[in-house]
Amino acid sequence: MTSRHSRRVRHSVLAAGAVTALGILAPAAASAAVSDHGGAARHDGDNTAFVREALEDASAKNVILLIGDGMGDSEITIAHNYAYGAGGELPGIDALPLSGSYSTYSLHRGGDYAGKPNYVPDSAATGTAWATGTKSYNGAISVDLDSVAHDTVLELAKANGLRTGNVSTAEIQDATPAVQLAHVDDRKCYGPDSVDRCGADALDAGGAGSISEQILGARADVVLGGGSASFSQTARAGQWEGQTLFEQARERGYQVVTTAAELGEVTHADQAEPLLGLFTPGNMPTRMSESVAVPGGNPEAPIECQANPDRLAEELSLGSMTQKAIDLLDDPDSTEGFFLQVEGASIDKRNHAADVCGQIGETVDLDEAVQAALEFAQQDGETLVIVTADHAHTSQIVGSVPDHTLGNTLLTADGSPMNVAYGTATTGSQQHTGAQVPIAGYGPGAANVVGLTDQTDTFFTVVNTLGLATDLPALSADAALDLPEALVAPAAEFTIAGTGFAGDRQVRVGLAGEDLGTVDVIDGRVSLPATAPAATGVAEVELVGVQSDVTVTGTVEIGTDGDEGDAGTGGDAGAGADGTDGADGTDGADGTDGADGTDGTDGADGSDDSQGTAGSEEVGDTGGGGVSAGGDRLPVTGMQLTGAALMAAGLVAAGLMLRARHRRSAA
Repeated sequence: MTSRHSRRVRHSVLAAGAVTALGILAPAAASAAVSDHGGAARHDGDNTAFVREALEDASAKNVILLIGDGMGDSEITIAHNYAYGAGGELPGIDALPLSGSYSTYSLHRGGDYAGKPNYVPDSAATGTAWATGTKSYNGAISVDLDSVAHDTVLELAKANGLRTGNVSTAEIQDATPAVQLAHVDDRKCYGPDSVDRCGADALDAGGAGSISEQILGARADVVLGGGSASFSQTARAGQWEGQTLFEQARERGYQVVTTAAELGEVTHADQAEPLLGLFTPGNMPTRMSESVAVPGGNPEAPIECQANPDRLAEELSLGSMTQKAIDLLDDPDSTEGFFLQVEGASIDKRNHAADVCGQIGETVDLDEAVQAALEFAQQDGETLVIVTADHAHTSQIVGSVPDHTLGNTLLTADGSPMNVAYGTATTGSQQHTGAQVPIAGYGPGAANVVGLTDQTDTFFTVVNTLGLATDLPALSADAALDLPEALVAPAAEFTIAGTGFAGDRQVRVGLAGEDLGTVDVIDGRVSLPATAPAATGVAEVELVGVQSDVTVTGTVEIGTDGDEGDAGTGGDAGAGADGTDGADGTDGADGTDGADGTDGTDGADGSDDSQGTAGSEEVGDTGGGGVSAGGDRLPVTGMQLTGAALMAAGLVAAGLMLRARHRRSAA
């Protein structure tokens, strides 16, 4: 064994000690030889206390769900054999005290077998299962067999006031991270340019948009991974048409980072300023360099895995990104917790390539993320940690690799050869397999993973452990409009605001029959600057929750302080920048009423009002609404005119009331 390999093993053992010292399932003493009686035992003493604690307290403040893509029992065993030896264990994954397995099958969507089990699933269908609690077809991103979207754990957690995060070493649009943030028929509907894959989901087809566009709409507090290429694409339709997704993200308040240094400078992330970290155009580089499988393997010359020189900075390892996400999401002073999903993506991708060193490195990478989660959970005491996979894969430890089968022989930490075969394809991509995969847990509610469950059970375990309400319309039932209580001048800017939209991620805004588009919900609130109609009268405002379909309506009155009684059009005293224009009131139906337009001359001192609507200094000083405090009528002093010595006196109505009427409905 080389010194490099020995250093790696010693470092890992120290890491394991750091975790087990906190009370995670402890391994047996390492001093005994595995050939001794009890020397291969993995448990040290009675571990039933872990089960008892998990049963007694089944509610948690936080949940961290870690997914090893393609990480079946075989992949875990290969990694710990290589890195720690047969008697060793991965210090994170193998330390979880409660474990079971779950079924992963998907469903056929069409044809003679529609609705029946498809025994070999993909990452989209499996992710949809744990994210929504619904079985679906291969390729589905959180939609069912009929293309109906189902709410995800992350969406429900956010609607219930929890902070949310999504971390992956893949493109963030890839299936596993996407299932928490988007709903599309085809997993390859990555960005606006994926026209041929998005179909009816595309914005220009009237859909919710590509996965990348929906990620921005989902507005998780923390999103970290690869996939920047799709965010460089330009929106083809909707209110952001013509802008790249990066430009859109910044306009919507996101903190966008693309380097380790920029990530290190981020100290907070919330709904007002969510974090979007995209560090590579595609998938992130693996920990280990690629090993090339050959027919029959290489038993005569076992290999050792080498570090990948293209790997990104340690600050962008999966373990480091997981720790960063936890640090940003955790708020000890808040009664609300967080939900975080973490994916080690390339266990699967390197398995497809029959790259044993690649998949080992990614399994070790995920294990470091698990260690970070467990350390936090131990200190916090209110966190459920679940570690599992989406589906099984092809790699197998075998006695010898057949001549017609791709494989590699590795020299493990024990100094012993291990043959790994890839038997599902002789060329091209290896295939997923349909075996059950392991699931393990620590913390409140972890007992729910024990025994044989189905992938969909994980959704209910997380939702129930966090105590999440799942009725989005009910969560937005208290939605209300917050409109100005003053007259709004024609074509003036004013703010449309709403509160109580907890069950929604976006709200569609309408004003006087015009669709103003959607606005993001931030902590249940929405706010949108709008321009009043040019015509005077009553304008209806409508807010519709995009997810809940809860509708709230109200009205604002559009006019100026000269709009009173039977005054003619000339009575719009403040319509010009200079109130003296009101003298042209002869255009009114009653010419004498038009003369009252001279009242506007007092508004000259109120020219701070850019709309010129002020009929007095007090009104003009408001500078925007043309309304006095308290809304009382304001006296206007007569003015001696040269020549005719005509005295005119009048009153202007400066106070206006918002006639708000609210109606609320939930479909």
